[in-house]
Amino acid sequence: MFATWPIVGKIALRAVPTVALVAFRVAGAALAFILIGAIRGRVGTIQKRDWPLLVASSLLGVVLNQWLFVKGLSLTTVINATLLGTTIPIFTLLVSITLRTDRAALRRILGILLSAGGVVYLIGPGSVGFSSATRLGDLLIVSNSLCYGTYIAISKDLMTRYSALTVITWIFIVGSIATMPVGVMSISHVPLASVSATVWLAVAYIVVVPTVGAYYLNAWALGRVTPSTVAVYIYLQPLIAFSLAPLLLGEKLNWRTIVAAALIFAGVLVVTRRGRSRAIRDVSEHPEAFGH
Repeated sequence: MFATWPIVGKIALRAVPTVALVAFRVAGAALAFILIGAIRGRVGTIQKRDWPLLVASSLLGVVLNQWLFVKGLSLTTVINATLLGTTIPIFTLLVSITLRTDRAALRRILGILLSAGGVVYLIGPGSVGFSSATRLGDLLIVSNSLCYGTYIAISKDLMTRYSALTVITWIFIVGSIATMPVGVMSISHVPLASVSATVWLAVAYIVVVPTVGAYYLNAWALGRVTPSTVAVYIYLQPLIAFSLAPLLLGEKLNWRTIVAAALIFAGVLVVTRRGRSRAIRDVSEHPEAFGH
């Protein structure tokens, strides 16, 4: 879902300014989550003591994440942005270790490095062009990666204590308060009557699929697995985007894509592979307890 956002986003950005698109995405998602909550009964509440963490999660995971990425992408190349995006799982693991919500397990570190290597090989180091012309955009993309990686790490506490729908609804409500005023000012200069139906369908898709769908599933997963496990799946995004190219653009798959796919999937497998369950381990170490 996340991987399709840049592709469809290119269509929307033909007529909608970047900050306006962010506002549509965040406010539209907030409204959708409120409606889903209403259908399911009600939108849950967040205790007063958890609001500072909720606001921080919203600013890092929605507001700054969106603004920094869109602005950074406009000042650098897609290849640079894709490559620098591989730092998100690294930032997630470092912050999680600092907050003690994850462990510096050798298996996780090796898995992240293996998948990152697959992305680097997929793109091709020779295709990357870091220069003074893209420096500001590159720095904004790295800042975006730090913000989103930190969001994944710090929001886990909320996801484990509240339902995913409750947390993500309030995160987007708070996010819309920050993004809507700027978005309204930006869209006011656009003749909306001239915006085609294709663009509006693209905006609707961005709200529903890579925002509502992807963010909710991300939040649901955070309540059940470690932040580094959630973050490592980010490496599938460039692979999916490159795989869609043959279908959408008529490009041909090559051995570089196949080898990169193997590395990325291997890294994800290493990070997500589980050892024996705690129950099995307890029984094997204390067989006498099985008879109680």
